[in-house]
Amino acid sequence: MVNSTVEKLSPTRVKLHITVSPDELKPSIAHAYEHIAKDVQIPGFRKGKVPAPIIDQRMGRGAVIEHAVNEGLDGFYRAAVEANDLRVIGRPNAEIIELPELKDFSGDLIVDVEVDVRPEFDLPAYDTITVTVDAAEVDEAGIDAELDRLRARFGTLVTVDRPATTGDFVELDLVATIDGAEIDRAEGVSYEIGSGELLEGIDEAIESLTADEETTFRSKLVGGDHAGEEAEVAVTIKAVKERELPEADDDFAQMASEFDTIAELRESLSERVSQQSVFTQGAAARDKFIEALLEAVEIPVPPALIEDEVHNHLEGENRLEDDEHRAEVTEASEKQFRTQMVLDKIAEDANVQVSQDELTQYLIQSAAQYNMAPQDFVNALQQGNQLPALVGEVARNKALAIALGKVTVVDTDGKPVDLTGFVAVEGEEPTDADDEVVEEAQEIADAAADADAVVEAEEAPVEEAPKKAPAKKRAPAKKKVAEKADDKAADSE
Repeated sequence: MVNSTVEKLSPTRVKLHITVSPDELKPSIAHAYEHIAKDVQIPGFRKGKVPAPIIDQRMGRGAVIEHAVNEGLDGFYRAAVEANDLRVIGRPNAEIIELPELKDFSGDLIVDVEVDVRPEFDLPAYDTITVTVDAAEVDEAGIDAELDRLRARFGTLVTVDRPATTGDFVELDLVATIDGAEIDRAEGVSYEIGSGELLEGIDEAIESLTADEETTFRSKLVGGDHAGEEAEVAVTIKAVKERELPEADDDFAQMASEFDTIAELRESLSERVSQQSVFTQGAAARDKFIEALLEAVEIPVPPALIEDEVHNHLEGENRLEDDEHRAEVTEASEKQFRTQMVLDKIAEDANVQVSQDELTQYLIQSAAQYNMAPQDFVNALQQGNQLPALVGEVARNKALAIALGKVTVVDTDGKPVDLTGFVAVEGEEPTDADDEVVEEAQEIADAAADADAVVEAEEAPVEEAPKKAPAKKRAPAKKKVAEKADDKAADSE
């Protein structure tokens, strides 16, 4: 085991001082000779059979030590992280302080590694927290609104001769141009005004227009080769249609449901509205509970980690120079980080673990949200190395449900709120999935298990330093290794 010590640079950043002895580095040096022997072509020797002295003569021991350090550095770093019980949350930045002597590889390899770590903090006792949510009300207006949504599903569109307004359906022809050149065209598009499901700015542009009228507006395209670019869009209204709803009577109840009368249907809708109100209360209780915890504790935020997150976000939106938006994204990223730290702490304190069944069920639910087959969804996660992150998400949800069961939740009338469907009991075994679901998900569970995705919550709080950092992240350290090797070679001369 490598020798290492930790220097605390800030509440969220440490420097690892790692010392690797010649004996500990020896396997990496042997592997370096083997790897180089397979790559070089030297007359008189087959690939992979080039002796070490010849490699020293032709390539130089500096190349050997560079290869050995760059290949072994990740393992030395991870051993030091484990030995010092660090919970890293960012990518490490390594600096080679000293290399072994090139003459005989004697002397220690000394490396300093800076990395962000989880901040330490304590949460307040949950039973001291009270959150207040809106009272659940099931009134006639709520039932009417639910009934109207059901009627809309069975409505018919009727062409009208009047200006279009919000809620109407219009038939459109669209032509998008950039700098006068047509780049896209769509004809006979059906669109509900106010739905926001087409292009930004279209609602304002077409509202109050009648059939055969046209206009233009500017908008960012959301698909195709020019997605994200601003274009001028010409739109022509071909027809304006309004939705006629069927009468809310017994005939409609029989057509749209299993009930014989509209009274029975309204009673069923009343139960649905009540359930929706409870769901709204539960979601609000979770949000307010997290807000209460964030207000109660001071959680340091690692500046470098947040800056990387903000930069990547703005780069994806092509808004790197937008200072106002940068401030908004920074604030949101910092809050997201603190929230994740709080949930990880809850999971750690409750010793939350994710079972294979829980992960399987979550995978199936998530796949359905993305309209993907479960196995395709798992494959996509594996390709992006996202399965461990998904396990962390399951653990946080489970931990939050456990903690919420210890919090006092009341409504605005002062009455206790029953959140049975939103809380969990600490130590309670997870509910088994239905046989049909388990059978369908078994292959998914096996794939997840093979990927070592079922881990304890603290093992995947956030993205840890990768087993093999991308070349652009490793290049600075590699350059320093080469520089150190050159210095050693100069000294030996």
